[in-house]
Amino acid sequence: MAGEPQADCLFCKIVAGEVPATIVRETATTVAFRDINPQAPTHVLVIPKAHYPNAASLAAAEPQVIADILGESREVAAAEQVEDTGYRVVFNTGAGAGQTVFHAHLHVLGGRGLQWPPG
Repeated sequence: MAGEPQADCLFCKIVAGEVPATIVRETATTVAFRDINPQAPTHVLVIPKAHYPNAASLAAAEPQVIADILGESREVAAAEQVEDTGYRVVFNTGAGAGQTVFHAHLHVLGGRGLQWPPG
């Protein structure tokens, strides 16, 4: 059920402390941790503590939490010292967009030049 922890979800296990992660920030509604396969010198994931399969379902159900995630992305960028040099925030929604863990999450990428278009 949306919003409830899922036994087979890697990110739910990170939220519960059952799987280790390098956590860089945590709030009442979010957790931010380093990506295990970084695509840039700064590559941090910001996730809701509640389980939603993607950004669209989270936005529909809990718009304040998706706002919290976006706000935390700025806090991560500041802490990682990429706020002034530039950073990218990305939600991949669905397998066709490259989503591989079906728990809503935002990528914060920075610390190198990021080309456009991505891909």
